[in-house]
Amino acid sequence: MANSFENYQRRKLISSYFSVVLSIALVLFLLGILGLLVLNTKKMADRSKEQITISVFLKENTKEIEVEQLQKTLAMSDYTKSSTYVTKEEAAKLHSEEIGEDFVDYLGYNPLKNSIDIKLNADFVTAEKVEEIATTLSEKGFVDEVSYDKVLVSMVAKSVEQIGFWILVASAIFTFIAVLLINSSIRLSIYSKRFIIKTMQMVGATKTFIRRPFIWQNIKLGMIGAAIALIAIGGVVYYVNTNFQDLGLLEDPYILVILFVSVFLLGILISFFSTYIATQRFLNLRTDELYY
Repeated sequence: MANSFENYQRRKLISSYFSVVLSIALVLFLLGILGLLVLNTKKMADRSKEQITISVFLKENTKEIEVEQLQKTLAMSDYTKSSTYVTKEEAAKLHSEEIGEDFVDYLGYNPLKNSIDIKLNADFVTAEKVEEIATTLSEKGFVDEVSYDKVLVSMVAKSVEQIGFWILVASAIFTFIAVLLINSSIRLSIYSKRFIIKTMQMVGATKTFIRRPFIWQNIKLGMIGAAIALIAIGGVVYYVNTNFQDLGLLEDPYILVILFVSVFLLGILISFFSTYIATQRFLNLRTDELYY
């Protein structure tokens, strides 16, 4: 009979620990994925901005030395990420491939112009800065026209700001929910031991002495849960990086190190404070209040 009761208590204890570890792992996993998104938001936004192109169309009588000087000027400019010289023949070939027919043969001449396509650094992709750059370039005597998609520039800049704001809001809300969920799970685990806590207190044990094993036990559970969450996050990162290499998740290992360390420490800190608060609550209750 005694052995059956002991086995029952052991299974109950294991089940309680398992539920705590699972709760911590799931919450930290979701929190880690959101953190990964937050840390990579700027990088993904910068990639979108750097796809925007300014096309500088040159006049027919532009000299080769003028083209070279402009390219050197662009190369030394802070706003330039890359610049590519496109001859009118290359432009005609690309355009013909897009529309599916050779328009040069149809027209009898090539109406396109030589141009330089400029991709800007992300920090300079705002409506005001792009307009300023375009105005400066158009002032050169051999430049016929400077063209870019004004609507796209404004839309990208605005969208990036809005997305960044809402991701931060969602992160704050989800972090709060995560703390509540882990706290509830640990609190339920300690609730089942409230009579043991009160018994130890009645025989003279100090609050610090009573709290210590509970805190240490739940910190260990938090570390296990965090480790499981990190393994799952690592699997997601590997899968995404393998199938969507353009996102460049592994380009900056420092970001991943920050994320993994933060998730692990968060598991420990939440476990510590949740256990401390829960044990303190039961330590402060009167004996008759333990039954409610």
